[in-house]
Parts: sequence; C-alpha cells; structure tokens
Amino acid sequence: MFDSRHIRTFHEVVATGSYTAAARSLGYTQPAVTQQIRALEREAGIQLFTRDGRRMRLTEAGETLARHAEVILGNLGAAQRQVQAMARLRAGRVRLCAFPSANATLVPEAMARLLADHPGVRVELLEAEPPESLQRLLAGECDIALAFSYPGMRAEVPPELVEIRLMEDLLTVLLPVGHPLARRHAVRLSELEQARWIAGCARCRANFLHVCADEGFEPDIVFTTDDNLALQSLVAAGVGLAVAPSLVLSFLNHRKVTGRTLEPHVRRQVSAYVLREHLALPATGLVLDGLRSAAATRVGC
Repeated sequence: MFDSRHIRTFHEVVATGSYTAAARSLGYTQPAVTQQIRALEREAGIQLFTRDGRRMRLTEAGETLARHAEVILGNLGAAQRQVQAMARLRAGRVRLCAFPSANATLVPEAMARLLADHPGVRVELLEAEPPESLQRLLAGECDIALAFSYPGMRAEVPPELVEIRLMEDLLTVLLPVGHPLARRHAVRLSELEQARWIAGCARCRANFLHVCADEGFEPDIVFTTDDNLALQSLVAAGVGLAVAPSLVLSFLNHRKVTGRTLEPHVRRQVSAYVLREHLALPATGLVLDGLRSAAATRVGC
C-alpha cells in the first residue's frame, strides 16, 4: 500500500518538474524529496522517473501513477474535510450552501426559527448554484446544500447523498409594469416569441431553452446574469424579459417590474442534500427542520 505522503511528494515533483522545485514548494530539503521518491519506488517495485539530461522524465509506470495521484489526493482531502465536518456538526456548527433566491427567502425564515428555538446552533452561509453546491458538499466544503432541478433534467443523486424534497417552485415571467401583457394574471410563453430575453444561471438557461423549444421557437437571449437584483433592473430598463421562479417574487422590490404566472406551468424541484452519515447528527436535523418549516409556508410545497 502506498504511503499518502509519498504520493503527495510524487505529485508535486510531477507538477513542478524537479526534485528541487518540489522541495521548495513542500518546504522539504531536496534530499528528503529524493528519499521519499525512492521509498515510493520500493513500494511500487518499479522505477517511476528517469533522467533526460537535467530533466526528470516519467517512466510508463510513473505516467500511470501520475494519472491516479491527483484523484487519490483529492479523495483523501475530501475524506479529511468530511470527517472534520462531522466534528463541527457535533459542536453545533453547520455550513449551509444555497442558491441566491433560496438565500433570500427560505434561509432567513429557517434561520429565524432555528435561532429562536436553538440559539446554540451556529450557521455559516455560503452561496452557489447547482451543480456546484452539490460538488462542494461532496468535497466536504459545506454540510447541507440547497439545490433545484427541472422536470426532465434531473441528474442522478450520488449514493453518498440523501435528498430531502422541500417544495416545488412555479416559474413566472418578469415584465416591465407598462408591458401590454402586464394587465393579465397569466401569460402564455408563445405570445412572447418576439421578445428579447435575459437568461439566468446555466441550469435555468438550459431549462428555458427547452421550454421555448416545446413552444416552437428559439428565444433571443441578449443578456445573461444570475444576479436577481441586476435581473430586475434590466427588465425595468427594457433590456428584455426574464423567466424567474416564484421565490424571486417574494423579494421583487423594483417598482417598475411585475411578475405574472407563466403558461404552460413549469415547476422546479427545490431540495436539501446532506451526506448520508451526517443525516442523524442533531445540528443537521435542526437546520433541515427549519428549512422544511420555511418551505411549508410557500405556495406549491
């Protein structure tokens, strides 16, 4: 079995191109690096480097190990962070990573309930769109991830994670208040075929293109942003229209923008995700309970 310290040193030699540079990067002496590489070669039973003049060159076995070294070190790092996360969770400290509209709606309501009932729990709030939020969870960079998915575009949930479905979020269309269709309660997407559009995050944009294709047209997307405040200002300024989830309507604060129900109805699924082994920890359960309660007050849950 390879020693992880030797793998780390080997990876640094490959990355920097020499024993001397690797020693400088790792804070070792050059002889210490040489000794670790020799120890790794004894463990492997084969030579990993040859010299080509002054340069180090990987042997065929070295190239094979180099392909695996980054993955091995990445997995070790993730494992270390996940174990450390368990210690933090047992101490009542939770890192919650959510997408912007959830951070502006569900999370504040959940945290208010949590702090009122359990003031000893401490929450660190992070922000990321899916799938980045789930990747951060798997990497041990957060403890709970809030994410969303669209019908027909759901990815497989990794086996390490548990999904807790919270609510369905109906999509709406954002219009300038003076738009001819703003007087209606609902607007059919096909009626807006000639409009200019502002698209959101990559996942939202992909869903929007899919829905428009079902309605028989390709939208003219002139601007892209995942900043909800910028989105409202762009709509108000007449740059284009936008499709936004109902969660955004609860903090729609631009007096020149209004939201209307979009037809056909499209709903995104909002869920919380947690590592399976962290699910039973008290701090995790308390935060999840708060998120469930906040989601239950929303239309469409």
